[in-house]
Amino acid sequence: MELFIEAENKRKKLKFSGTVSQLLQKLKVNPETVIVAKNNQFVTENEKLADKDDVKLLSVISGG
Repeated sequence: MELFIEAENKRKKLKFSGTVSQLLQKLKVNPETVIVAKNNQFVTENEKLADKDDVKLLSVISGG
């Protein structure tokens, strides 16, 4: 899979098959700090991912 991590401004290839939740656990990313897009569509933590997918981890920004 093609993976882009916005917080690190990095692209990497990763062999992975499973749910968004499992991917975030594997990468040690807190799910409350990112929004996940698969093939340019926002997805939930239960969404299944495959090696052919293009996945982006976008940082959540909050302010007050």
